[in-house]
Amino acid sequence: MGPEAVLTLGRSALEVTIVIIALLLIPALIVGLLVSMFQAATQINEATLSFIPKLFITFVVMLIGGPWILQVMTTFTKKLIENIPMMIG
Repeated sequence: MGPEAVLTLGRSALEVTIVIIALLLIPALIVGLLVSMFQAATQINEATLSFIPKLFITFVVMLIGGPWILQVMTTFTKKLIENIPMMIG
């Protein structure tokens, strides 16, 4: 297994990781921004106020996008396992 194969494998793993994490973090980031704007407008300075909406939206995104995340991870793992013989020899 040459260095370019290792780099390709690492790049693929990072791409899958970034896509999955982005699916979960971007909605939480947007909700956090909206709550922060609400806090600034109303001058409510409560640190825990943004935690519950972000937790809720992350849970909802996991319920909706969970099957897709599982499919992406399963596909990547299958391809990885199928390519083991080519990587060894």
